[in-house]
Amino acid sequence: MLYDMTDGALTKVPGTTFKDEKVLERTHLQAAVRDHIGVLGPDLLVVAEEFGDFEDTHRRIDLLCIDKTARLVVVELKRTEDGGHMELQALRYAAMVSVMTFEELVATYARFRNRTGTGDSDRDEARAELLDWIDEVEDDEPVVSREVGIILAAADFSQEITTTVLWLNEFHATDIRCVRLSPYRHEGRLLLDVQQVIPLPEARELTVRLRRREIQARAARASSTSGADWTQYVVRYPGGQTEPLRKRRAILALVHALADTGVDRELIANAIPHEKFRSVPGVLDGEPLAAAFAAAHHRTPENLRRWFLEEPVHDNERTWVLSKQWGTQTEAVLSALVRLAPGFGFHAADEAGSPDPGIA
Repeated sequence: MLYDMTDGALTKVPGTTFKDEKVLERTHLQAAVRDHIGVLGPDLLVVAEEFGDFEDTHRRIDLLCIDKTARLVVVELKRTEDGGHMELQALRYAAMVSVMTFEELVATYARFRNRTGTGDSDRDEARAELLDWIDEVEDDEPVVSREVGIILAAADFSQEITTTVLWLNEFHATDIRCVRLSPYRHEGRLLLDVQQVIPLPEARELTVRLRRREIQARAARASSTSGADWTQYVVRYPGGQTEPLRKRRAILALVHALADTGVDRELIANAIPHEKFRSVPGVLDGEPLAAAFAAAHHRTPENLRRWFLEEPVHDNERTWVLSKQWGTQTEAVLSALVRLAPGFGFHAADEAGSPDPGIA
């Protein structure tokens, strides 16, 4: 229920329906959500609308998004009050897009930018924006996760849908969210109440933690056969240690810790191979740093996204920037860095985040 409590009184705001308000599913509701995707949750970037690059079918995904972890998210919208069979439809779509490669994602996003006027169709610009959006990009081309999230958004949901979603989330480790979109008419204005009903917001943090643990376990198992390196590291420094960090974040944390204790930046740079710790004159941040770094080291706007420009290391005369690209060099670099000062170390963390004593 929605109430108007102006002047301390509680006056019930009458609910309405999308049908009565002549709100069309695609023309109005879908367009509004597309342009304000944050109402369905944080960290979502729309990469396609009415996506239908499937063989032997004319079905289309209302909105296709990607989150910060390079995981696709299928968004299905209904203006009806029972949701129809949207959960089954969304599951089919999730399975079909789960094989999308990063190159296919780039092409899809470039077309969407061109169609909606949010950018030109240049693939390099689309690629650069995606690389900037995705967290912890270790390589030039990130791997799009086979895990696909689903968001069902409707005026309401039948018991069949909610029961199915709860069962899938609990016993099959799916990530399906149900978001209720409730329209109200108040003083000549159409209001929209957006509420996540599954999972309940109060249980969201626990649900996310459990899912992350399962994903870490799956990634560790996959790395043993695919050769991908998903190892996390704990960096030890005088007075404490970090939480488990992905490899580039571990090197960044160690570099900052060494600099904070007064280790010469040139010594740090010499311990890091292939000029992956570079400097420019002056104490700079933000756009001035980006401009100076691009000019001094001949970096393109796309390449700048591969450097920790947002977390530089300063000394009295220069500003130093660390690369985000590490490949298989992580442990060798960490080992070289910890030898620069006493009291520093690192160890690998297992999939549950506890120390692995096998690495000093």
